[in-house]
Amino acid sequence: MSTMWQGCLPHTDYFEMRSGGGLDYGVWVTTPPRYDPATAPAPVVYVLDGNWAVGMTAPLIVTQLDPMQSIQPYVQVSVGYAGQEAEHWDRLRNRDLVPPGEPIAKEFIDAVEMGVAAGTTTREQADAYLAELNDSRGDMFLNFLTDDLHPRIARDYGTAPSGHGLFGYSYGGLFSLYAWLTKSTFFESIGAGSPGIVSADSQVFARLEAMGDALPATKLHVTFNEQEILGDLAVYQNLTQHTATFLHRLTAHGGPVTSALMHETHVTGLQASFLSYLRTCRAQ
Repeated sequence: MSTMWQGCLPHTDYFEMRSGGGLDYGVWVTTPPRYDPATAPAPVVYVLDGNWAVGMTAPLIVTQLDPMQSIQPYVQVSVGYAGQEAEHWDRLRNRDLVPPGEPIAKEFIDAVEMGVAAGTTTREQADAYLAELNDSRGDMFLNFLTDDLHPRIARDYGTAPSGHGLFGYSYGGLFSLYAWLTKSTFFESIGAGSPGIVSADSQVFARLEAMGDALPATKLHVTFNEQEILGDLAVYQNLTQHTATFLHRLTAHGGPVTSALMHETHVTGLQASFLSYLRTCRAQ
């Protein structure tokens, strides 16, 4: 295991792993304070967008020692990209975190083009970003987490056999909803922060409709941000509107879902969303 994160992220190991589909990933594993798998093995919480999220979420593992509201012990596994691909994590996530066949909303394309016009994104970068959305493989990434990565984590860190969680934000939140809708029994709880339901024709609506009243037993916690609703960017307004529609349809079926409103923007809401997930789904 690499020691590259010792000092800035205590109790965190880093390694790189190739999926069964031939794709490479960077993996950060943060163990709880005084973790002893021989006497008290802990379940795993998988956190997406590791290149961005690990620095804001892994330190919150100290909440397991909070005397005022302690969190159930967990081992955090943050998953991102390695080597030269780490530089392009923001477009590679489109490939891995978006359900296959997810439509690309016009408002999303407009937001990408706005970046080109403002000079914050090159034409080449924008084209590559959108190209990943046209070849989305959320199903393959889910298989990587459960079938390839988890056996290694369980072996090397002596984790518990059940009670695992998943947290994703933005397109990671869309992936979380997709994972929940597959009815996989692997996760006991799933957090979806500001899920990227940008299109009214999103796959999550079709999958929810196809389920009828036979909803998953897995706990689902959904958050979205106040400034997404109140801001003037159509892509974020759509996101919150479609998330609210999804929640309305879900609660109408009596699903096991909780939700919370964060007083944040889309960019600043990740850590608040993760903490909300921990407090709601993993409190002792």
